[in-house]
Amino acid sequence: MERSVEEKGYEALSPFELKNKLISMAQTHREKIMLNAGRGNPNWVAIAPREGFFQFGMFALSESQRSPHRLGLGTVTEKDGLSNRFRDYLARNAGSPGIAFLAGAFDYIGGILKVNGDDFLNEMVDAVLGDHYPTPDRMLAICEKIVHKYFEQEMFGAAPIGKFDLFATEGGTAAMDYIFTSLSENKLIHKGDKIAIGTPIFTPYIEIPRLNDYELVEIEIRQDENSDWQYPDAELEKLADPAVKAFFLVNPSNPTSVSMQQKSLDKITALVKTRRKDLILLTDDVYGTFVNGFKSLAAAAPLNTILVYSFSKYFGATGWRLGVIGIHEDNVFDKRIAALPAADKEELHARYCTVELDPDHMKLIDRMVADSRSVALHHTAGLSTPQQVMMVMFALHCLMDKKGGYKKMAQDIVKKRFEALYTAVGVKAPDDEYDARYYTTIDIPKLAKTRYGADFAGYLVKSFEPIDFVWRLADEKSIVLMDGGGFDAPNMSVRVSLANLDDNAYVAIGKGISELLEDYYNTWKSSNK
Repeated sequence: MERSVEEKGYEALSPFELKNKLISMAQTHREKIMLNAGRGNPNWVAIAPREGFFQFGMFALSESQRSPHRLGLGTVTEKDGLSNRFRDYLARNAGSPGIAFLAGAFDYIGGILKVNGDDFLNEMVDAVLGDHYPTPDRMLAICEKIVHKYFEQEMFGAAPIGKFDLFATEGGTAAMDYIFTSLSENKLIHKGDKIAIGTPIFTPYIEIPRLNDYELVEIEIRQDENSDWQYPDAELEKLADPAVKAFFLVNPSNPTSVSMQQKSLDKITALVKTRRKDLILLTDDVYGTFVNGFKSLAAAAPLNTILVYSFSKYFGATGWRLGVIGIHEDNVFDKRIAALPAADKEELHARYCTVELDPDHMKLIDRMVADSRSVALHHTAGLSTPQQVMMVMFALHCLMDKKGGYKKMAQDIVKKRFEALYTAVGVKAPDDEYDARYYTTIDIPKLAKTRYGADFAGYLVKSFEPIDFVWRLADEKSIVLMDGGGFDAPNMSVRVSLANLDDNAYVAIGKGISELLEDYYNTWKSSNK
């Protein structure tokens, strides 16, 4: 078939690149409305923290104009008396958008976090105006304290695990780039090393290790589709092999959108405390807030784990590029660097000696900051300060929300779409407490077997290219979904984002999936008459 030949050419692409082809196909049907549930950009926007951000920006501008250089040229603020002037500003603007949020945030900062008001405002005013380089470059000091408190609430399950050093980055994708670079530069992973990948997984985690920069050998730790996409004990046992240097995973997973159960966290914790004290764990927890009671691997095995988090999905802020790397202050990485052979330590001393007086004792997370700017540009490193203020506003929004109202709203949005999709497909929606429901993965051959029998399911797999189903969905139904196989999910499965379309669209998507499967079945049935 001509279509099959063209599909073969596109199968080598990342599913994110294949998506562009599917979009172009779907858009050719001008009489139809394209439904693109491919990417995970949410279609909601958290209002209250943004109102706080922009209102705070107006306060900062008023501060800058107290003693202007010239008309239209402000100055840096004066720290003395800042708290009093801020309270006056709040009183003068009572009832305006963001004022109540800022008043609550200021009370929280002083009352709960015990941070001096003038210190907080001085850092935030300067940051939101953006008139200085980020200092410290890893993360502004009070910003770090507030985001750490957010992690304690949302990622750590209030477990007393100590302090994490945080590095604010340009989104979670930049965090991943910096981590891979620094692990390699600091001799913690080497070309040819084996690394474990928790699959199915966000495709770049599969693609990055294969680049000639790293040339790592990938070992899959596969989730079990029949156990709600959990990691079987036998798969986790692969991590006991000392040849496996690291385990990279997304939790809750992408594309399957399910978080690890406690028993899996416990097994990994036991492993790194006994047989694999040197194992590197890298967890991307961007979807953790969509699961009640979520607990990160960073809380279960804090000394071995590099945590990546992004504010993008939960708050509708992918354009803000707000990511964070977290590494425990007492971690195995710094110890391993200190124990490197003398020749390696000399090489690293030479690499970092221009940015650190004592480079031999430089923490891995601070090396990441330097590496993020090719070391030589270290003095200009760091996430822009206004971005860090927005990060603070998002964190405070949830820290002040003791009843969890925002969490319930965000979770309810994706839950309703999730249920509508499965109802339209014609099957019962999975119901599991570990399900984030931000995405879902539908195994088309499995659905075909359930609905039409094993013979038809076998025909579907043998007769068509793995991407044929998403190809035809785009071409015939103007529905764009991700190819699950590109995430190492089952071949001919589809990933549906429940975040980026209106509720009714998921009814149409579910019906489209069901109708297309019926079309395949009718073709097969006709050929067997």
